[in-house]
Amino acid sequence: MTYRPRGPPSERDPERLLEFGVVNLDKPPGPSAHQVAAWVRDLAGVERAAHAGTLDPKVTGCLPILTGTATRAAQVFDHARKGYVTVLEAHGRLPDDLEATLADFEGPLYQKPPRKSAVARRLRVRTVHHLEALETEPRRTLLEVECDSGTYVRKLCHDLGLALGVGAHMGDLRRTRTGTFDDRSLVTLEDLADGLAFWREDDDATLLRRVVQPAERALEGLPALTVAPSAAREIAEGAPVYAPGVIEAPREGAEHGDLVWCRTPDGAAVCLGRLVGDPDADAGTVVELERVLV
Repeated sequence: MTYRPRGPPSERDPERLLEFGVVNLDKPPGPSAHQVAAWVRDLAGVERAAHAGTLDPKVTGCLPILTGTATRAAQVFDHARKGYVTVLEAHGRLPDDLEATLADFEGPLYQKPPRKSAVARRLRVRTVHHLEALETEPRRTLLEVECDSGTYVRKLCHDLGLALGVGAHMGDLRRTRTGTFDDRSLVTLEDLADGLAFWREDDDATLLRRVVQPAERALEGLPALTVAPSAAREIAEGAPVYAPGVIEAPREGAEHGDLVWCRTPDGAAVCLGRLVGDPDADAGTVVELERVLV
């Protein structure tokens, strides 16, 4: 493998941006998340694209999509918190103790995936970090939910209905957050198509740079280590991250076994790996590689 530095994220040309990028897409209703990722792949002209967590066809909202070699970093979304707004459609008049019942559902919950899910139907624990009624009518309420990845909001609404004593089901659902991405910076497929057209036809990449961000943006939620360019070359060949190659290490938020990412001094991603040693030591392995990103 030949090591080819990408350079600073903010200075990459459109080709390199698309080959290692992320699009914070506003998924439309209708297509599956897999289909949307395929459309982004074909529009961008890259070999691969990967979405950050499945959304059912009818569900809209925040669906970050990694392009090109950035798909190697898709695991960063495996445990990313998700945010949603959904309509709880009650089968009877909502009782006065709605807020108290919602409070009871904050915290760890046992859930079994529904029959139509793509995963094994085993009982598992997922945490609801925040659950709030934003607007309430006699027989429905708009809920704001922040939860662990893999939480079934449809099942949550069903269980809420049972606890309220009236029965309920999920109405409309929209994802507002995936990890560090949220609905304040969403772009559409039309934005992506326009940005690509302006660049390819008029040599104007202004819109494209607003739509496609460097893939390092998807790694911002993880602790980061800065490594020397010489260490980056060795990592590209599959070597672990050794202590002498570490220029700067995270001072907080990183513990043994945590997933971290390494970057060069100009901010370019090099790898994902697990922290296994002391970055301040004079020798020894600091990070065991999981994914090489160069």
